[in-house]
Amino acid sequence: MPARRAIGVDLGGSKLLAGAVDQALRVHHRIQRPVTGLDPAALLDVAVAAVTEVREAADVEIDAVGFGIPSLIDRRTGIARVAINLPLVNVAFADIMTERLGLPVFVDNDGNAAAIAEHRAGAAQGASEAIVMTIGTGIGGGMILGGAPCRGALGFAGELGHIVIDRDGPPCQGNCPNHGCVETFASGTALAREARRLAAERPKSGLARAQAQGRELAGPLVTELAHDGDDAAREAIELCGTALGVAIGSLLNIFNPEVVVIGGGVIAAGELLLAPARAEVARRVLAPSRDAARIVAARFGVEAGMVGAAALAFDGLAGRLT
Repeated sequence: MPARRAIGVDLGGSKLLAGAVDQALRVHHRIQRPVTGLDPAALLDVAVAAVTEVREAADVEIDAVGFGIPSLIDRRTGIARVAINLPLVNVAFADIMTERLGLPVFVDNDGNAAAIAEHRAGAAQGASEAIVMTIGTGIGGGMILGGAPCRGALGFAGELGHIVIDRDGPPCQGNCPNHGCVETFASGTALAREARRLAAERPKSGLARAQAQGRELAGPLVTELAHDGDDAAREAIELCGTALGVAIGSLLNIFNPEVVVIGGGVIAAGELLLAPARAEVARRVLAPSRDAARIVAARFGVEAGMVGAAALAFDGLAGRLT
């Protein structure tokens, strides 16, 4: 019997990752495409083109496609109701992709997809209760409660990036109407903003020198400079990690998980991000919850959403969607 493969697609606020994935959640072919600034039609075109390219490169038949997208997905209708960092409002995403690709398509929130991957074969494997946060352009999230993904009454649960940690804080980004969300303080967007501020304040720092050379102070460069020992870059990451710890503290007190998994592009900072988050958690969380939970990096890293989307496709084919 030939090996079965699905294509998993993680559609983020700034880039798309797509890959052919087998049932053991191994990735056999992957591509990445930028999506920043695209209008809805162009965004859908990029998604179709990416799946088509991966499908053509795969060495076996593709059975289905799973998408993880940063949107509130109405589980009753499959409609992407609203996305914070993408132009998706009331889009019948699954139906459109099914028609254009000619394959079964299954869609979930990208944070849920990442949680599924980490729970099946990653850093949350074996945990009955787990929280997964993905930190990129924004902050996505997924929850495993009672051993299964928690999606809420309509499918909108798990918007962990929109936990308010400062009620008088700055406006959140994108389509979020709130103020002071953790996404405002700890996302890749926030990291870049803090890096620019510190570069201006510290003209002799590595951040300032990089900016003077015309390099963009985005997350990857800030992380590179921090790992190289630049104090200003390290401070920018520490500020984000501390803010992240405030949100994690609330999650620990509310859900009492066994593990909190941090993924997305910003986790490339590793312990430079996680250590201040743990320190802030230690200051804020009730002792039993604090002592019971681990805060760790995602095993699948930036590919968790892509791998989880493929797992979602396999579940959909087998009629096991929860």
